[in-house]
Amino acid sequence: MTSLPTEPATRRLGLVIDLDICVGCHACAVNCKEWNAGGHMAPLTDFDAFGEKPSGVWFNRIHTFEAGEGADGRTVHFPKSCLHCETPDCVTVCPTGASYKRAADGIVLINEDMCIGCKLCSWACPYGAREYDEDVGVMKKCTLCVDRIYNETLDEVERVPACVSTCPVGARHFGDLGDPESSVSQLVAEREGYDLMPEMGYRPTNKYLPPRPRRNGSTSCGSKSAPTEPVVDAATLTNHPFLRWVDRLLTR
Repeated sequence: MTSLPTEPATRRLGLVIDLDICVGCHACAVNCKEWNAGGHMAPLTDFDAFGEKPSGVWFNRIHTFEAGEGADGRTVHFPKSCLHCETPDCVTVCPTGASYKRAADGIVLINEDMCIGCKLCSWACPYGAREYDEDVGVMKKCTLCVDRIYNETLDEVERVPACVSTCPVGARHFGDLGDPESSVSQLVAEREGYDLMPEMGYRPTNKYLPPRPRRNGSTSCGSKSAPTEPVVDAATLTNHPFLRWVDRLLTR
């Protein structure tokens, strides 16, 4: 089996996704596919793309749900990709060392040359973030665009994951979540950013920002009443109706 780095990464590069303003346009998924089809994990295979049963490799998938009922209901778009966890079982379960976590920046990657396609990592990942490429028989996943974020031939403003660069509403943010002074860390602190399924203990790097309460005081995610001011302490956040609902959905 594969070991994790002995020392925690000083940098923790990851994404912060704002569920309040994501419009589910799929631009992030499409640009991710376009960039990575010729990048670090290329190719991203598709089968019967325009047929009745299309299938293929997508590093980023957007799920759309109806949460709440009646006037309290809301359409929520939920982007999901690898969360680059601090203690990922997808790495430790790998029998060949193909799946590994980088000590320098905390990014979880796959060495395709060592992958035997056993799928143990996909079974170990509770988030369903691993993708099996049937064409080449190996696992693939989000790389945070490592071939882009460190590419010094690009302007600095472009050295972000493809999904971040293309979001039309600014719902996706990228940075060092290991630095409490970084813009993404401050955003998480300000909006009470949330770990997906924290009870699993994997300590995902990526964070989600919960939907803000509506002006009428409703959380619009199943609660009948909520404070008019979007000020939430840690205990209230843990009981946020939408986040509890997402946890239940993903643990089925």
